[in-house]
Amino acid sequence: MSERALRIVLPAIVLALVVMAWDLVVRIGALPPYILPGPGLVLSTLISDWEILSGSLAVTLLTTFEGFLLAAIGGIALAVTFNQSRLIEYSLYPYAVILQVTPVVAIAPLLLIYLPQHAAVLACAWIVAFFPVLANTTLGLSSVDHNLAALFQLYGASRAQILWNLKLPAALPHILAGLRIAGGLALIGAVVAEIAAGSAGAGSGLAYRIAESGYRLNIPRMFAALLLLSIAGIVIFFALSAFNHLALRHWHESAVKQER
Repeated sequence: MSERALRIVLPAIVLALVVMAWDLVVRIGALPPYILPGPGLVLSTLISDWEILSGSLAVTLLTTFEGFLLAAIGGIALAVTFNQSRLIEYSLYPYAVILQVTPVVAIAPLLLIYLPQHAAVLACAWIVAFFPVLANTTLGLSSVDHNLAALFQLYGASRAQILWNLKLPAALPHILAGLRIAGGLALIGAVVAEIAAGSAGAGSGLAYRIAESGYRLNIPRMFAALLLLSIAGIVIFFALSAFNHLALRHWHESAVKQER
């Protein structure tokens, strides 16, 4: 069996074993649904409550996409600005670090006080996803071969030409790595903010449904919503990984090795 096939088959086998063990624990222990629902009950709840859960999933995914898009544009633009001006970098980068290391779970209730609900949830998704894009792009732009930069200057290239024709292409692997990290983090930020909104009695996203189900002891729906969130996170990761591979497969060593 090829290595690529093993990467698909082995996780599927592990997942099947985990689901079987889960089902056995519920059956042998005769656990009630409000303690631990079986996988069959979770699946049937997902189907029966699909109208509610799918609508909430759409709200969460929209917020995640908006936060990711803002983080991507803002992170790359600010990193380019840092690369062109050390004065701006030294002035603003410490505050970006502070924004990153402050737990979003502590920021979310505060944002919900001063901002409308959607804006607060979006801000949380942006805060969590912003720094990986900024840090990776800054690192990529700073890691360009100085000899190549000197060669561009020798031939009279302007700073804009050096940035566009040398630094940005060379930093592309770092930028894509930051985007791949930011995609999952944007979902996490949106979920944390939605849970905080749900604690305040507001919200319509999937995380709000999880909090609502917990209050009502509707544990099967909670598991079904959690399953949808996990699937959404996996889809986001693989979509960004595929985009990363397509962008680098013809020239960067990391993607070329994967094809061999």
